[in-house]
Amino acid sequence: MQALIFDVDGTLAETERDGHRIAFNQSFVDAGLDWHWDVPTYGRLLAITGGKERMLAYWQEIDPQAASRPETAGLIAELHRRKTAHYVRLVAEGGIALRPGVRRVLEQARSAGLRLAIATTTTPDNVEALIHATLGAGGMDWFEVVGAGDAVPRKKPDPGIYTWVLDRLGLRPDQALAFEDSTNGLRAAQGAGLRTIVTTGAYTRHENFEGALAWLDGLGDADAPATGRACGHPWSGAVGLAELRQWAV
Repeated sequence: MQALIFDVDGTLAETERDGHRIAFNQSFVDAGLDWHWDVPTYGRLLAITGGKERMLAYWQEIDPQAASRPETAGLIAELHRRKTAHYVRLVAEGGIALRPGVRRVLEQARSAGLRLAIATTTTPDNVEALIHATLGAGGMDWFEVVGAGDAVPRKKPDPGIYTWVLDRLGLRPDQALAFEDSTNGLRAAQGAGLRTIVTTGAYTRHENFEGALAWLDGLGDADAPATGRACGHPWSGAVGLAELRQWAV
């Protein structure tokens, strides 16, 4: 095991419900649209990866004729630009923290000389905003490779973003572990040949993650252990490098 590759939204931090969803809604207000994504609606739309793709799918659902107009792509791009600006502001204000145990695992990996990378469908601006707000100004330097946004043409569950990251790390899939929180993410990582640790979140706890190396409700801390299954067996505790190495054998 030479590297750990992390998804961002829902994996490093619970960003979706009270971060991205709010930013989308603010961008809709800016544009004078009567769209509003409540918590259940946004949860349903998360089955579609990528913010621009999510907005287009919603538009096609509520008004197929308007969504087919030539100017739609430009309008979606502008909405997404505004949404990203709102999200970056929300994160900078300190409203989103890393999930329990994430910083510990990152620090242990760095101390042990493991390489860190990111593979996500969210935009580079969103990644940088979250990392700067949670790990500090030098946080991006913790990650040797950052695969984000439109680095590849197709979003998860397509494995392209993981293949892109592995290529730039110069590693085989068996030399790294992926961390995900959704079935789309798990399928993407597995499609690239990666063994995957799944830490379910607010929107994904009821999904099925059969085939994951470990399937837990988080990484856990000493005073709040994670629970779930690892290597096919019930498991509870705080995930660290010792556990990851044991599971990856």
